Amino acid sequence: MARAPRTTVRKAPTQARAQETVETILAATARVLARDGYDRASTNKVAEAAGVSIGSLYQYFPSKEALVSALIERHMSRMLQVLTDAGAALPLGGTVRQATRQIIAASYAAHRVNPKLHRVLLEQVPRIGTMGSIDTFEERTLTLVEAFLSMHASELRRSNLKLAAKVAVLAVRGTTLYCVLRSPELLYEEEFIDEVTDMIVRYLEA
Repeated sequence: MARAPRTTVRKAPTQARAQETVETILAATARVLARDGYDRASTNKVAEAAGVSIGSLYQYFPSKEALVSALIERHMSRMLQVLTDAGAALPLGGTVRQATRQIIAASYAAHRVNPKLHRVLLEQVPRIGTMGSIDTFEERTLTLVEAFLSMHASELRRSNLKLAAKVAVLAVRGTTLYCVLRSPELLYEEEFIDEVTDMIVRYLEA
C-alpha cells in the first residue's frame, strides 16, 4: 500500500534569507498552479519558476502536497485579513442594508485575491486534507456576522440570531463559490452585490 505524501513543511525558515526563499517558492507555486492546474504541476516546475534548485525546495517542502498545503494556509490568511479589515471598518451608526452590503462586498473582495488560484485550491482541499485554515475563515466570518446581527437585533425579524447568521453566511458562501468556480467576473459587479444584499436583507427584515 502506497504511503500518503507528506503535507507538512519539512522545516520552518528562521532566518530572513530562508523566509524570503520560502516566499519565493510559494509565489512560484501559485503561478504554476494557476497556469497548469494541480495535476500538471510538479515540484520541478515550481523550482524552475522560483529560480531555485530542487534540493533547496525539498529543504522546506517534501512534496507537491506540502507546497499546496502551505499555499492554502497563506492564501486563506490573506483572505481573512481582508475580511477582518472590513469588519473593523463597519460604521457604528449605519443601517442594516449598508452594513450587510459592506460585509458581502468584503467577502467578495476576499475571494478576488487571485480567484483562479482560489479555484484550484478549493478543488484540491479534499485531496490534500487541509481544512483548518478554511474552517478558521468561516468561523471568523460567522463571528463577524453574529456580532453585526446582535447590534441590530431590534431591527430584525429573526429571533435566533446565531442560526440567522449561519443561514446568511451559507447563502453568501453559495453565491461566492459559484462566482469563483464558474463566473469570477461577478465578484467585481456592483449590481450583483446589490442583488445578493437585497436577498439577505429581505431574509433578515421580512
